[in-house]
Amino acid sequence: MSIGVCRIRSNNLLAACMFFFSMIGVCRGQAPILLEDVTRQSGIDFAHFSGRTNKFYIVETVTAGLATFDYDNDGLIDIYFLNGADPLNDKPGPNAPTNRLFRNIGNMKFVDVTPQSGSGDFGFALGVAAGDFDNDGDQDLFVSNFGPNIILLNNGDGTFERREFPPTGTRRRVGAGVALLDIDQDGNLDLYFANYVDFSFDQRGTRFVFGVPGAPGPLDFNPETSTLYHNMGDGSVNDISGESGIGSVAGPGMGIVAFDFDGDLDTDVFVSNDSAANFLFENKGNSTFEDIALLAGVAYDLTGAQQGTMGADIADFDCDGDLDLVTTNYMGEIPTLYRNSGAGYFDDLGAAVGLGTAAQSVKWGVGFADFDLDSWPDLFMASGHVLATISRVKDSEKFATPNYVFRNLIGKRFADVSSSVGSALKAADVSRGIALDDLDNDGDVDVVVLNLDDQPQLIQNTTKKSNHFLQLQLVGKNCNRDAIGSLVTLQLGEKRTAQAVVSGRGYQSHFGTRLSFGLGQASETLTVSVQWHGGEKQEFKNVAADHSFLLIEGEVSPVKLRYQ
Repeated sequence: MSIGVCRIRSNNLLAACMFFFSMIGVCRGQAPILLEDVTRQSGIDFAHFSGRTNKFYIVETVTAGLATFDYDNDGLIDIYFLNGADPLNDKPGPNAPTNRLFRNIGNMKFVDVTPQSGSGDFGFALGVAAGDFDNDGDQDLFVSNFGPNIILLNNGDGTFERREFPPTGTRRRVGAGVALLDIDQDGNLDLYFANYVDFSFDQRGTRFVFGVPGAPGPLDFNPETSTLYHNMGDGSVNDISGESGIGSVAGPGMGIVAFDFDGDLDTDVFVSNDSAANFLFENKGNSTFEDIALLAGVAYDLTGAQQGTMGADIADFDCDGDLDLVTTNYMGEIPTLYRNSGAGYFDDLGAAVGLGTAAQSVKWGVGFADFDLDSWPDLFMASGHVLATISRVKDSEKFATPNYVFRNLIGKRFADVSSSVGSALKAADVSRGIALDDLDNDGDVDVVVLNLDDQPQLIQNTTKKSNHFLQLQLVGKNCNRDAIGSLVTLQLGEKRTAQAVVSGRGYQSHFGTRLSFGLGQASETLTVSVQWHGGEKQEFKNVAADHSFLLIEGEVSPVKLRYQ
């Protein structure tokens, strides 16, 4: 969480110039992105709890992510909120806060199904991902805690079975982002858990900044190594952190995303590290990994400085057919937009493309979504300070701050349109995780924001639909059933755009398993190319715009889904 003052000032000047010119494009007749806060009428009554010990423990400042996924296979995407707990109490009472699952019943309405589903875990939750761990056709949940992590195995009848690992009695670790990936292409999803810092209650709890108390930062503790579990295919897992190479380096891990960055048909892992060099673990193809972040250009930002990196997401922001990477970070640091060169390395364009206005805030959740369906992925970023007392230190900085929307202007730059998107971004909050999915099945992407010690925000995308869309759900036969690790490419006129199926992204969150493509004015039938994970490349022809389809590995024709 360090700040280089001279670097920030020069980058902010460049970003301000880029913002001015980018706004010229917004004024040329484009329909505005419109986002409406519909929390009050949604039925969601969740309230986040950080622990609130008033002892300024670091675990209380960094919680938490959330997940959007279809737990009951009804075609409506549900929401799973993570919650904190009293970190000093290992035996919570019956009224203690829990994680909560809200079932989507349509029209942006939700009902709490936590008790009957058995999903209300009492752990101090930090990160989450969803995926079909046992290849039985439904989505399981994986929660990273301050303490033992848990698997919630979906029984297929609306209930979950809870399993805990590692066994009780091992050292209590501070969890972070979670990702599911098939490291060895055996058709089973393996589990990657990032971990943050080596924290315990006998260490220093409070840091004083100009006499004002606050939580310590990651540099006040030793960093942690990640954990990698190999799925044995029989319901059990084997810890291969050491032999895989994942455990050979330590860092204060936060958000992660697993994707094939170099196009060699296996899945790599990017880890956001807070105030340390990021990791990019290249999959060597034999169940081992090597950190090549420095060589690939994603360890540091453009200037060579390490950032307080929080969240990470991927998309083909410039529509050149490969996957680019965005990260969020601490106040005074411009979000990095690592453009994939297609040659095994990335270039940080964050300042050059206009993301510098977000440097005035601490950024957490992040995600690409084409809000206006013009075929160019936009960006949503959550913000909120870590120090509740920050205004006592510096009156120009606030604990609660507005979130950000950046509109993608034909892959060349982004315009900060946060102040013009409507009611959803008017309020200041202390936001952490976000999730981006089509919650009302109308073809565009909506937003859920988890706010620290507060109610979440449910945001409906009400942008005028002057463009077309396509939504795709993949099912693997030879690869894992969720087809996680597969790459989908569309040819739209002279440009092509790509998306990957991933599990775990943003700030310690999960969303976007159903792929949502904006098509712009392309209303004709399309050819969809799928590179199945660990398998063959397949083309699906005559795919109609403005519909959702199921693509099944090896099947000739797409299956139209009755979502819209």
